[in-house]
Amino acid sequence: MKHLLGLKDTSKEEIENILETARGMQVILDSNIKKAPHLNGKSIVTLFYENSTRTRLSFELASKYLSSASANIAA
Repeated sequence: MKHLLGLKDTSKEEIENILETARGMQVILDSNIKKAPHLNGKSIVTLFYENSTRTRLSFELASKYLSSASANIAA
């Protein structure tokens, strides 16, 4: 799954996969591992149409936890 914009067209299997991935990420957050290698060498770009410092910082922090680079675009 590349994008999740709503649940209307999302199958039960896709939702279960998302939740299972989230459980795995929670295990990493609860451990002593400082950075997870899941997105090493990848980049995440976020685009916000409205200013949202908390949301932007949350995405940046998640990106850092997963060992990826992040770029932010304000529209």
